[in-house]
Amino acid sequence: MPEMYFHVRWPDGSAERCYSPSLVIGDHLKPGERYAVADFVGRCETALTEASQRVQHKFGYFCSSATDQLASIHATARRFEHDPEARVEVESFSPGSR
Repeated sequence: MPEMYFHVRWPDGSAERCYSPSLVIGDHLKPGERYAVADFVGRCETALTEASQRVQHKFGYFCSSATDQLASIHATARRFEHDPEARVEVESFSPGSR
């Protein structure tokens, strides 16, 4: 299954390389776009859930790495939940090679 990394910059300037077990992330996020934190989290939830379901369909089990990545995104996003102006920038995508 083709995997992908999506590189993001959080509102405090910190960068994170995030993992998706499927290219479906590209249907929900676009490089160069900035998203309100809640919107970014929602898009990631949708994409990573769909990606994990694709893994389950192909291999018979959900992708724990997608679940772990989503938990990490939620944890980081909580730091910015009180700032309605906070934005997450999707900087780029890169091919996966775990």
